[in-house]
Amino acid sequence: MIEVTPTSEEADQECFSEENLHRAIKAIRESGFVVINDVVDHAHLDVLRGKMETDLEKVRALPVVPHNFLWGNIQQDPPPYAEYVFRDVVANRFICQVTRTLLGAGAFNNYLSGNSNVPGSGLQPVHVDAGQLWPNLDVAHPTARLAVNLALDDTTEENGVIELWPGTHRDTRMTVGRSLRLLEEDVAERRAVEPPVLGMTRKGAFLIRDLRLWHRGTPNTSEDTRFMIAMIHNIAWYKRAGRFDLDKRCASVFEGCVIENAIPLVDEPSDYVGRNEAYEYDGPN
Repeated sequence: MIEVTPTSEEADQECFSEENLHRAIKAIRESGFVVINDVVDHAHLDVLRGKMETDLEKVRALPVVPHNFLWGNIQQDPPPYAEYVFRDVVANRFICQVTRTLLGAGAFNNYLSGNSNVPGSGLQPVHVDAGQLWPNLDVAHPTARLAVNLALDDTTEENGVIELWPGTHRDTRMTVGRSLRLLEEDVAERRAVEPPVLGMTRKGAFLIRDLRLWHRGTPNTSEDTRFMIAMIHNIAWYKRAGRFDLDKRCASVFEGCVIENAIPLVDEPSDYVGRNEAYEYDGPN
């Protein structure tokens, strides 16, 4: 797994050198993902974690808890209010430099949600977040959409780290419109070619991955919930509609960012705690 850490000079400038930028871009193009270390203030993550812990209690009290595939992987949006929306989280200069280089001019973010992996969760099926944009491709199209994931703590084998399948973003069998789950025979075939890796990251690191990459959540055997925030950076011509909104007081955090914020800024954000739905799950709350 390729990890890129800013040098002290890069940190001061909030900008990668050509060498480190090239390393990050190459990793995404070849493996489908890269880790960018040490680019978020831990104090910001602690503030978010405290609020999301409180919100999770409300989410788990809903009539239908939004589990993904199986019990314990819960869709949870971060708070949309200005006191919880930090520039180094939602408009991180290093991350946006990488994604803008890959996606080109006009790239935008229209997604701000997350996944909370609670103690006692199980092993998700291998799946993609989105397939190839067109069917019957002989060769996968270039990257058009990127997931930008930020865990609020270290991710480990114990607390439900994400499992990643290198190179699978170039597999053309998964296309938009079909189930996100991989067939067991396809998974077995790929494992024989190249097995998965665990995307362990330390606090303050982002994981950028192609949305077509095969992956899954692993069991959380620890005593603490693993909180993760997710954004999606899209190529300019992709559809812009989304279901999120943010407090209009957040506007300043996006100033000067090379990735456009396409999430509406409003006077009163909508119900971010109760708007998610379960995905391919109909078991107990």
